[in-house]
Amino acid sequence: MSVQAVVFDLFGTLLDIASVRRIAATLIGEEKAGALVPRWRDKQIAYSFAASLMNRYIDFDRVTALALDYSLAEIGANLDAAAQRTLCDGWLSLQPHPDATLALEAVRSRSKRAAVLTNGTMATAKRALANSGLDSLLTDVWSVDEVRRFKPAPEVYEIAVRGLGLPKERIGFVSSNGWDATGAAAFGFEVVWCNRGGLPNETLPPRPAHIVTSLENLVEILHL
Repeated sequence: MSVQAVVFDLFGTLLDIASVRRIAATLIGEEKAGALVPRWRDKQIAYSFAASLMNRYIDFDRVTALALDYSLAEIGANLDAAAQRTLCDGWLSLQPHPDATLALEAVRSRSKRAAVLTNGTMATAKRALANSGLDSLLTDVWSVDEVRRFKPAPEVYEIAVRGLGLPKERIGFVSSNGWDATGAAAFGFEVVWCNRGGLPNETLPPRPAHIVTSLENLVEILHL
């Protein structure tokens, strides 16, 4: 069956997290910012996994703040509450990846629905999309808050099935996160992993149907 709609991850996939590093550099210097941001992102994801496994859901804004507290302590950087808030607010002003913008425009030009399914809260996702200018290219935005679990839990991907009213086999899913691509493939979507960083392939099966380094040819990849 052909793909009838495409669902995108948000942070890192459509929006470039490098914007946060530039903010961090103004607060703690370039060297410490280079250490902080990848550690912060890793801890952010780890805490979301842990919250789901413990059945102790807290929303992604809180996860992000807690992960920042830990990561600052780990690299030995001190920031007051106002500076930490500035860093967390940086997630609201991320710039879109140019290839992601092109992909969304191409999907919509084929009269297909283009949606976001994010671990972020709905309020944060909508503000970030509005600030990036991508909101007009999307037909739907969904947050894990609806099921109070984080990706890659299957019930999260089920949100898109309900929202689109399509069989999962007819939904394309796009993520720059290998673990998210694996989770979506296990669920049954036709998955595109956008491996912009040239990371090794994930060894935990199943592998996504498509592994690319750019989304410039997404409509051809998914045969839209």
